[in-house]
Amino acid sequence: MIVAKLNDVKKTYRLGDQDIHALNGVSLEITAGEYVAIIGPSGSGKSTLMHLLGCLDVPSAGRMEICGHDVSRASRDVLARIRNREIGFVFQSFNLLPRLDVVANIELPLIYSNLGASERRRRAVAIAEKLGLGDRLRNRPPQLSGGQCQRVAIARALVNDPKIVFGDEPTGNLDSNTGKIVLEIFKGLHAEGKTVVLVTHDRDVAANAKRVIEIRDGQISREYAP
Repeated sequence: MIVAKLNDVKKTYRLGDQDIHALNGVSLEITAGEYVAIIGPSGSGKSTLMHLLGCLDVPSAGRMEICGHDVSRASRDVLARIRNREIGFVFQSFNLLPRLDVVANIELPLIYSNLGASERRRRAVAIAEKLGLGDRLRNRPPQLSGGQCQRVAIARALVNDPKIVFGDEPTGNLDSNTGKIVLEIFKGLHAEGKTVVLVTHDRDVAANAKRVIEIRDGQISREYAP
């Protein structure tokens, strides 16, 4: 099953009186259960590609399907529904709400579902315990280490059982040992059958994936298995 398919996708931004061609004819497919890393230097277009794959934006030209949905010209509401149901994000800066405890942060994607409060909490607690946060359920982000915050972010990304999990520089704010632990979690998700896509500039991080897509100047320069 193909979960992401891009055909000659382009993305252009207007900056002042200039057009910035962030992506210039990208075609690729990602199948269910793959572990993919998208790598490239700053300004290469890798973040733009992740935004499109994650339904945070739409292309300027070309065709794009995510989880069976044609999102080439989708509205913001349609993109939001697909993100909530099909996609989980793990960000470098965690993006946790500091005034909410661990369970409440993990529950956030479920608020827009039809689940009752007790079921939302049950799911949030279950995924928190799975990721080793069972003794931190009532703690708030300022009371947690960086590694614990990232595990909360991963739990939040997984609580809706998404088809694709994106990691945007997921180890960028962590020390090397904690980063290895986080990458082991992603490895475990892949072993469980999840589709995992890491976006990074770090070749050591990319080497954890099974397939690497290298972006340069808005185009795929090469693909390889590390």
